[in-house]
Amino acid sequence: MVFSSITFLFYFLPITLIGYFILSFSRRLQNIWLLIVSLIFYAWGEPVYVIIMIGSIFVNWLMALIIQVCKKKEKLRKTFLIITVIANLGTLGVFKYTNFIIEIINGIAGKDLITQTNIALPIGISFFTFQAMSYVIDVYKEKAVAQKNLLNIGLYISFFPQLVAGPIVKYTTIEEQITKRKVNFDGLADGVCRFVEGLLKKILLANNLAIVADHIFELTSYGSTVVAVPVMLAWLGTFAFTLQLYYDFSAYSDMAIGLGRMFGFTLPENFRFPFVSKSIKEFMARWHMTLSAWFTQYVYKPLGGAKGENQDKMVRNLFIVWLLTGIWHGASWNFIWWGMFFFIFILLENILRFDQIEGHNILKHVYVIFIVMIAMVIFKCENTAQLILYMKDMFGLGHNGFYSPTVVMFIKEYGIVFIAAILCALPLRDFFESKLENCRNGKVIKGIYHICYIVGMFALIVFSVAVLAKGGYNPFIYFNF
Repeated sequence: MVFSSITFLFYFLPITLIGYFILSFSRRLQNIWLLIVSLIFYAWGEPVYVIIMIGSIFVNWLMALIIQVCKKKEKLRKTFLIITVIANLGTLGVFKYTNFIIEIINGIAGKDLITQTNIALPIGISFFTFQAMSYVIDVYKEKAVAQKNLLNIGLYISFFPQLVAGPIVKYTTIEEQITKRKVNFDGLADGVCRFVEGLLKKILLANNLAIVADHIFELTSYGSTVVAVPVMLAWLGTFAFTLQLYYDFSAYSDMAIGLGRMFGFTLPENFRFPFVSKSIKEFMARWHMTLSAWFTQYVYKPLGGAKGENQDKMVRNLFIVWLLTGIWHGASWNFIWWGMFFFIFILLENILRFDQIEGHNILKHVYVIFIVMIAMVIFKCENTAQLILYMKDMFGLGHNGFYSPTVVMFIKEYGIVFIAAILCALPLRDFFESKLENCRNGKVIKGIYHICYIVGMFALIVFSVAVLAKGGYNPFIYFNF
């Protein structure tokens, strides 16, 4: 069940909210209610694999308790931690990477030694596995106290707003909120506004950009040229997919944060205007921030980070982090190449001390956008053959021509979408609100602004729901991870 669906918007969410506020006299009952609806939410699309979710909850809850009980027995604590990490990564590996490993083995052998399995990928397994694992690691490091109440851990791991696509939430972030959060009208109103903003970004921007991107990339599907893709058209497809991926994922994060706010939870931000970055390192620090923070805290720093004068360790640690980041995104070579691509540029920036170079801001922005767009082609292409062919088309190396009338057609039809997508990727709201604060008639203008905001949002949400009811194109990329 996706947030941008009629089922969720008009059935699941209203029922969940009504039940939640009816039980407002008891925080424990509210938590039980949220746990039940979260499991139903997951089982809606994964009726069998909800067992994996429940198993993850129980195993990580039990192991954290055991590790805490064995506080004075370091070897035993470390043994149980290793068992927990292996159990989590093993489960993730079986369901997500089995067929990829079989493909590699068969490729090395030159024949089909092992038959591919029919194992389906449980939705969001990468997200809730990392979240559960971080809880046990924090208990081991004594940064968190093991939760004795199984239902509370169950809610932490399965909470439906961030269950299938993040943000990845540390237990210490919402530990107190599980039992002592404040639920009020202001929080509900803020949450609704944030959710609606995300929904609009998803339906009006991401879904329309997906039509353009998918149409163009399908012209080189599976590494064969269906129709020649001129340079202009290839770059338009790359631009459309770059924005689509951003709005698809950031919109889901907005909706998740908004939903959490409705129930009194404050979930961490996951995006912070990445396209204003002046380096690739800064871009990745602003993009999927909770995943970057996870790898920094649980992989990069334990390996030694970039401390000291030993550059070899810094290179090794960066390589491991970006290799794992690529693998985390999916069981395919293109995700590994994507991770290695970012590793190379972040490494070069570290060596050249790129962040210390003053000025040239416009060139830095151009550099970031260019590199990110190339990276998104790597991310999008289904195999190496398609990647090579599409790259040739982008740089005119495939005798594919430059001009394309299809570009003009797309710009005429989706020009407003592209303009809105570009503007919404910039921190314009923060700029205007800061100006309003210093304006002489700020209160009056701010009042007019809020009225326009409410009216505009209402009109757009009605339009968006009409699009959903009509059955418009509504893909969601990050369900695959």
